[in-house]
Amino acid sequence: MGVYNRAPLEVERGQGVRLWSTDGTEYLDCVSGISTNALGHAHPRLVQAVKDQAEKLWHVSNIFRIPGQDALADALCEKSFADVVFFTNSGTEAVECALKTARKFHSANGQPERIDIYGFDGSFHGRTYGAINAAANPSYTEGFGPRMEGFHQLVWGDKEALTAAFENPTTAAIILEPVQGEGGCRSTPEEDLRWMRDMADQHGVLIIFDEVQCGMGRTGKLWAHEWAGMTPDIMAIAKALGGGFPIGACLSTAEAAKGMTVGAHGSTFGGNPLAMAVGQAAFAEVSSDAVIANVNEIAGYLKQQLHGLAERFPDVIVEVRGKGLLVGVKLVPNNRDFMGWARDEAKLLVAGGGDNLVRILPPLNITLEEAREAVEKFETACEFARTKLSA
Repeated sequence: MGVYNRAPLEVERGQGVRLWSTDGTEYLDCVSGISTNALGHAHPRLVQAVKDQAEKLWHVSNIFRIPGQDALADALCEKSFADVVFFTNSGTEAVECALKTARKFHSANGQPERIDIYGFDGSFHGRTYGAINAAANPSYTEGFGPRMEGFHQLVWGDKEALTAAFENPTTAAIILEPVQGEGGCRSTPEEDLRWMRDMADQHGVLIIFDEVQCGMGRTGKLWAHEWAGMTPDIMAIAKALGGGFPIGACLSTAEAAKGMTVGAHGSTFGGNPLAMAVGQAAFAEVSSDAVIANVNEIAGYLKQQLHGLAERFPDVIVEVRGKGLLVGVKLVPNNRDFMGWARDEAKLLVAGGGDNLVRILPPLNITLEEAREAVEKFETACEFARTKLSA
């Protein structure tokens, strides 16, 4: 189906932070499958995990116990707020599970009327019906029939409206990305996240964090909400969890998941042995002290260098945003044009984003030398953009 506006680039292979097209052209990949290839392309530990497991067992269905699920769930719970995990194949499935978990919690508490889910403008939670209604981006909801009941959108930063949402007696949950990805790399202030936790506890509302993009070390801590020193009740993760292999997970406290009893949810492929083998290998790497330390070192360097470029190219760069290695650069020229100039003129791949920005999303294990190369290539793209704008 013609649902993708693809770039004119046919990729053939990758290694680390580099991609090669079928014509042999080499690119520096700062898209990383949109924050997914957290360890770069063809990481040897992940490649070996696939090979070893593929020779043993791929799929058996969740009618049987799968030891890899227990192992990965234990690892995730050990390094998070969670007590229980449900494995999916994608981020949007993890979000769907989170939404169902929240509503089922209130039903189990004898309050089935508490169905209202509040999301925020600029958010992105995936493409299932629940996910698109939670984000409420008109470009994703128009043409698919009436809006689903119980989903509402708040303006990001409107504390008065958010207060009313918490106080609404039929509110089930608030869903947000601690650091927005597609919506413009906006970080919710840490004091606001702590205030949300207090309000949720006061009014019996659950907090769902979508850390599909901003989690798994991307911001410089394993989970983006750790910067605020608070925790959600439910969290959706994916992307980096498989390092490029399709895996997602919905993490929850035991209390929030009290309604998710036998038969309440399920998945044919979610948590299959092959996915679990890759997930264990990827999570062990991404959650390591060495990788997290590298994120913070490289993030500090990129932030400094990009702010320098913003001063030198005020006719091209409006603002540098984001957290860790989830970097957003708001532009004067059209961001899609800039992505093409970076690709064609500098052989640098960057992702698009809302509010006319481009996202720089390198692997978490990118080296300082590779980061310098990325900055040089971004500068080349800025110089070309200046030429185009002046013309």
